[in-house]
Amino acid sequence: MSSYTFNAEKAANACIEWIHDWFEKNGKDCNAVLGISGGKDSSVTAALLVKALGKERVIGVLMPQGEQFDIGYSRELCEILGIRSIQVNIGETVEALKKSLGFEPSVTTLTNIPPRVRMTVLYAIAQSNNGRVANTCNLSEDWVGYATLYGDGAGDFGPISNFTVQEVKAIGRYLGLPEKFVEKPPLDGLCGKTDEDNLGFTYKALDEYIRQGIEPEPETKAKIDRLNRLNQFKLKRFDTFSYTEE
Repeated sequence: MSSYTFNAEKAANACIEWIHDWFEKNGKDCNAVLGISGGKDSSVTAALLVKALGKERVIGVLMPQGEQFDIGYSRELCEILGIRSIQVNIGETVEALKKSLGFEPSVTTLTNIPPRVRMTVLYAIAQSNNGRVANTCNLSEDWVGYATLYGDGAGDFGPISNFTVQEVKAIGRYLGLPEKFVEKPPLDGLCGKTDEDNLGFTYKALDEYIRQGIEPEPETKAKIDRLNRLNQFKLKRFDTFSYTEE
């Protein structure tokens, strides 16, 4: 097992500098556009963007699918950061698309339609507001393919793509985000289950395996290894910040 340390302050400041430099090269004076769920990933990404670009250049997009019981988290996060917010309800669009398919879609297809519609909304807003779309997936999710290709897995740049869940949380605390945004359980938005319920293991166990080589029980290790192997094709599609301790 390798030694492991993580300095949230150092990592956050390096990432902020990277974001600033990325925009200088890939969209000087452009705005950053991202979906806001109120969870740790979008909250931390938004906070990093505000630090790097200023709140006036960050646009948070709220995209409920019909009624969303926890939409208040998203609104509050935008208010706390002082960023502009736009709300687009994707409910009718998703239902119309399902009805227009002309075939019986699989469960996986139905699961992936909403995040792909949301990404369409983000790019529509970005193109109309001189924007670049921020990907908000973290390393832990990407490691096991827990992202929709061309949905939440898309974007123009990825500030937290190489940080694990535990590291994202540490950065969020360093940036001073209220704890409820750091520890909000990530839900799939469909059946009310958490990500960890669907995966069948905890992010803590996954992160320890990724960073420290601490192997979980054999059944869990085999599942993680299989998911990682099957989902390699989803990775490395856009510029991502890479951070290592010196």
